[in-house]
Amino acid sequence: MALGFAAAAFLVYRRASNFGIDRDNVIDLIVLMLVAGVIGARLLYVLLNLGYYRDNIHELINLSRGGLVWYGGFFAALGSAIVYINRKKMGFLNTMDLITPYIALAQAFGRVGCFLNGCCYGFNGTPIQLYSSFFLVLIFILLRYWQDRRRFKGEIALGYCILYSFKRFGVEFFRADNPRIILGLTISQVISLFVFIAAVVIFTKKVIEWKEKDTASK
Repeated sequence: MALGFAAAAFLVYRRASNFGIDRDNVIDLIVLMLVAGVIGARLLYVLLNLGYYRDNIHELINLSRGGLVWYGGFFAALGSAIVYINRKKMGFLNTMDLITPYIALAQAFGRVGCFLNGCCYGFNGTPIQLYSSFFLVLIFILLRYWQDRRRFKGEIALGYCILYSFKRFGVEFFRADNPRIILGLTISQVISLFVFIAAVVIFTKKVIEWKEKDTASK
């Protein structure tokens, strides 16, 4: 995870000027999102396993055996980003278009860490962590290619939400560590469904608005 963060931070730093964003501000933002993300990911994991941690309070901050839920980290990092970006007047959608491809890259590193740590495992020894890492690398490559061809602000961030939620929903069927909570789905799959639908609806609306403006300008 540390290697993924370092790689993402370095690449975002190099690309920041292409988006008209101050490099120092973007590095501060990434560090803030990392800290908030880890806290949020751990908090959601603890809440989902509250019975165990009620009896094992000393394990609350023990991350040596995993214990992070990505969506908890995602929403915590997103919340902290909204506050910081608005405070610095950086432009939320533009900034997220810069960052999101590299979030996927950092996640790819993190999933290799999951494999080495033995957490987030699949059924019958399936190395689902490595499959997930592979798909995340593909998402990074696609978003990075797309980044230089975006038509409107927020396009890349929405693309990330669509691609990641789709990937996560599918991968969860092969994971053996997450309980099924409703209709045979895990909590991450339920959240993925909501994220996917919301992102597709917003993306479609944005595309329509862009096409109308493009047509009007011709």
